[in-house]
Order: sequence, then structure tokens, then C-alpha cells
Amino acid sequence: MASNQALKPIIYQVFTRLYGNRNTTRKPDGTIEENGCGKMADFTPTVLKHLREMGVSHVWFTGVIRHAMQTDYSRYGIPRQHPAVVKGKAGSPYAICDYYDVDPDLAVNVGKRMEEFERLVARTHRAGLKVIIDFVPNHVARQYQGIKNPEGVSDLGADDDVEQGFSPQNNFYYCPGQDFTPYFDLYHGELFPYAEHPAKATGNDHFDNAPGRNDWYETVKLNYGVDYYAGRIGHFDPIPSTWKKMLDILMFWAGKDIDGFRCDMAEMVPAEFWAWATQQVKAKYPDLLFIGEVYNPQEYRHYIASGFDWLYDKVGMYDTLRDVICHHRRSAEITQAWQQTDDIRQHMLYFLENHDEQRMASDFFAANGQKGVPALIVSLMLGQNPFMLYAGEEFGERGMDREGFSGNDGRTTIFDYWSVDTLCRAASNELSSEEQSLYEQHCHLMTIARKSEAVREGEMFDLMYVNQHLAERQYCFLRHSEKETLLVVVNFADEPAMVDVVIPQHAFDYLKLKEGDVEAQDLLTGEVATLQLNADAAVRMEIPARGGRIYQF
Repeated sequence: MASNQALKPIIYQVFTRLYGNRNTTRKPDGTIEENGCGKMADFTPTVLKHLREMGVSHVWFTGVIRHAMQTDYSRYGIPRQHPAVVKGKAGSPYAICDYYDVDPDLAVNVGKRMEEFERLVARTHRAGLKVIIDFVPNHVARQYQGIKNPEGVSDLGADDDVEQGFSPQNNFYYCPGQDFTPYFDLYHGELFPYAEHPAKATGNDHFDNAPGRNDWYETVKLNYGVDYYAGRIGHFDPIPSTWKKMLDILMFWAGKDIDGFRCDMAEMVPAEFWAWATQQVKAKYPDLLFIGEVYNPQEYRHYIASGFDWLYDKVGMYDTLRDVICHHRRSAEITQAWQQTDDIRQHMLYFLENHDEQRMASDFFAANGQKGVPALIVSLMLGQNPFMLYAGEEFGERGMDREGFSGNDGRTTIFDYWSVDTLCRAASNELSSEEQSLYEQHCHLMTIARKSEAVREGEMFDLMYVNQHLAERQYCFLRHSEKETLLVVVNFADEPAMVDVVIPQHAFDYLKLKEGDVEAQDLLTGEVATLQLNADAAVRMEIPARGGRIYQF
């Protein structure tokens, strides 16, 4: 078996607050006392070993850095946040209120929360896994106040000229002379209203003093030297203050022995900053990963050139696979999705779920996790690039709860204290036979992808151009290395399909395949079959409904 570094990267995203919580009270809009909260300590050596055995290589601990919440930790010296500018009782992990601190909800001993995080990193590494955490560079909580700043680090905004809407050396954007007057009640049950003067610009590039219901009103936009008021003109010389402060933050967490950052809304921060910052971070920590949330395909290559290792393939591969799963697009369109990023394919992170997207088994998506298995096979087997799995996806978590601030939208909440149904039942061995089967399929497929030399190192040959008769609901391709060839065929239809898969002469020439009968094993079932491989001829096989074949020969 190859070394860990040579294996296909598979990220397991855990919403740290939810993952280990086994409290099933699930009171809508409940407090931490009522609904409970997962802890960093829940990631025991046994849990981490189990993730490793599933085929995971990296764990993304979502929501580690301290963010705005309605729970009162003032007895620990943590400033209380006004509930008018906090979404949900537990708050959004993307409304950071101290970049140098750890979320107290996640600690068994709040006063030792940073030490608990450091022990989590060490435990994860001992289990043979790598650690990813969030870096949220575009915006912070409205009441950002650093209480854990290292010596010599001034707080964000401390030196701003608030009379200037924009100044290259300000950390925030302002609405001079104007109060913050959003659409909602500024009291939110408190004796005194939330007050902000002058109002700061809101995180989703909303540059007036009155954000609406659908704005990121709980956040303020950080200023990287881009003058939005004058048409997005960049002022990068001298280096803006925000650049230096964010580099300090990156270096601080890199020094905690983590292995990478998932960078939230990376494309809302200028690529010039990333090029400057990643170069300096990687000079000291050359193996550190930068994973970017970038949704504009026209910007992909720009951000990769600026130091990003992996980018979300959301607008291309995710959107295509979602539509194919739901029978809104033809399966042949998967080819167009990978071809759009073929020159940067090693940098594209495939996924079928994450905290922003609807659960596949929700009524808003496919209503059944099993329907995603063909897409899972494609996502894992098509290339050498990384894949990401969201905790609960492997069991068919439905995400159909009305948790509180997060309504019934098919997503697992990031704003509320809650517990995840399938994760709780998996921990107590109460999964249904269908959920257990789906879990076993996930583990099996991830293990194949991690161990197969053809997937890990080999070439991909798309067979769809000579198999247009399969273009509606099936998809097929070859993976080939010196030691093995895989014929991968999947079926997105709701019924089994008897298919004839043509392998063209060009595939035999390009991959140096030999014609004739071969003994092949279906890696999904273990069944052995004799396949007749001849140029421009068809290989006949039956593919189960919402399933696939991975023939190894």
C-alpha cells in the first residue's frame, strides 16, 4: 500500500459543534443547556481511528475559531454579544469575533479551550489524519473584539479613521455620520438596543447602513485596500493594514501544527492578497494547504496562481451531478463539467454535500441518499483530485429539521444548538438496514479510491463520445495504470440497465491495452466475470439501479 501522502485525498467535514452531540431533545431555538453541544473531546482516538478506517485522510473541523453567539460566557472574560446581531442561539461560525481564540462551546474546560484544541490536533495526527480549519478572511462579527491578541497585535479597526468611507489603511468600510439601521428590531429582547455609529459595511458587499433580511447583516466587511465606492480600484502599495493583520492570523494558526485552511468566500478577497500571503505562509510551512471557496469559474486559474492548492468545484461538477441525480440533465453532461477544468483538474475539490448545500436525502434534493451513489462513484473515481464528504452524508442524513433560526430547508443547521439524527443513531448502532448499506458503500468506495493505483496515479479515458446510446442515464470511463485497468460504469436510472459499453480503438492505442478475453473482478461486489475486450466492440453488462460496476482487470 502506498504512503499516506500518495493516497487520494478525502476530506471529512465535521461541524464540530454538532458532530459529537448525543442530546436528542432538539428543542427548536433551544439553548446549549437544553439541546447540548458537541465538544472537541468527542473526537477520541477511537473515533478518529474509525474515520481513518473509513478512508478519510483529512478532517475539516468546521467552526473552531471563536464566533458570535448568544450564550453568555462573560464569567470567563469573553465579551457578551448582543443577540440582535447574532443569527441563532449558537451563532454562525462565519461571524468571527476573535481570530486568536477558540469557540468556548467546544471546550470541556472553557478556560483551557486553546489547550483542548492543541490536544485535538495532536490526537488527529496520531490517528494518521490531517487537520483542516476555517479561515474566514472576508468578514467578521459586528462586535469583533480580540481578547486573545498576541503581544503587539492591535485589534481590527482600532486605528481606523471612521470619518472615511474608504481608506486603504482602514480595516473596515464605513458609512460616515450614519447609524446602523437594519430591517430588524435592534433590541431583540434586551434592555438596550444594539448600536453602531458610524455604521460599517456588511459582509456580503452591502455598502450602506441598512442591510436587509437576506444580507449577512451579522457581519462587517473587511477592507483589503479595494475601493468599492470608486469602482473596485485596488490600493495595494503600501501594503494595507488588513493584509498584515490577516497574515499574522494565518501564521498563528499554522504554528498550531494544523495542515491546512479552508478559506471562506476566498473570491471576495483580492487575489493579490492571496498571492502575497500564501507565498509567505508556505515559505515557513511548505506543506500547508489552502482550499478556496471560489464560485466563479472565470477566476479559478487566477486563484490557483495566487497560491490555492484546491478549489471547490461547485458551479461545474457539483451543479452538474446534482442535476443528473435528479434527472434534470443528461449524464453525458458530466464530460463537459470535467473538461471545463481539465487543465487544472488536480486542483478541483469534488463534493456532493457540505454545510452550505442541501442534504442529498432531503426532500429538496433527491429524497434518498442511495440515489447519489452513482455520483459518488464518479466523484471518487474520475480523477486524482480530492473529494469531500460531509458528516452524516454517508448515512443518508436528511437534514429535514426545523432547528430554530435555520428553518426546514434541507440543510443541517449552522446557527443552532442541535444534534444530527443519523450521527446519534450510528453511535448507538440504531441505523436502518438501508442506512447501514449506504454507509458500507461509502466506506468501500472511498477505500477503493484510496488504494487503487489506477485511481491514484493512472490516466482517465472518457468513453462517452462513443457511447451516446448511454448519454441519458449512464456514464462510463476507464482508469488505467501500469498495474491495473478499471472499467467504471454507473447508472443514474431508477431501474437496472443492460448496457453495451463500446471501447474504441483509440483507447486501446492510448492506454496500450491488449485485446482478447480478460478475467475481471467487480470491485463493488467481488463477482468475477470474463470480459471480451475488442477495439470498437461492446462489453455487455447489467448495472443495478442507482449503482455501478467497477471492473478491475
